[in-house]
Amino acid sequence: MTDKELMIAGKLYMAGGKELAKDFKKSKQLTREYNLTTHDELEKRTQILKELFGSVGEDVYIEPTFKCDYGCHIHIGNHFYANYDCIIIDVCNVTIGDNVFLAPRVGIYTAGHPIDATIRNQKLEYGKPIAIGDSVWIGGNTVINPGVTIGSNVVIGSGSIVTKDIPDGVVAVGNPCRVLRKISDEDTKYWQNLANEYYQEIQK
Repeated sequence: MTDKELMIAGKLYMAGGKELAKDFKKSKQLTREYNLTTHDELEKRTQILKELFGSVGEDVYIEPTFKCDYGCHIHIGNHFYANYDCIIIDVCNVTIGDNVFLAPRVGIYTAGHPIDATIRNQKLEYGKPIAIGDSVWIGGNTVINPGVTIGSNVVIGSGSIVTKDIPDGVVAVGNPCRVLRKISDEDTKYWQNLANEYYQEIQK
């Protein structure tokens, strides 16, 4: 297997080989170009993301600055928003569903490094994929660690360090991130009432 194949498979691999360097260079060029665009160049931004990512849905917007390792291992659904300084280290696949919103400085890190210093010093590393479901809000300065799956209809509180899977329909927060409570029918009613008030106000 090549280092790229080993990397995607989540096995130990050697970073910096020719095949990986080619993908890495392309990512650096595209992210640099993206981060130099202005707010008036939305169409150009969209085209760059389509070239950068493995797959991307409709209505996807990322505030510069944005950084990633390869880009081609990132798969994003529809109606995605990432605020300033998002970093995705995609040595393995990162799969993000529909209606996912990231606050500033969210880090999604698939990369891992051996605990043993002798092996680590040989520049061997590995990765584990990350998956995020639909309708997820992730608070600012959150870090999502390798191998984590976050379910759908989830809120992750700001400053969280997500080290284990998070189930559907919960609020989770902390270091390490833990489920705080389920999202209830009362939550739905409360926010629907506020939304109804909003729409009534703007029609006056």
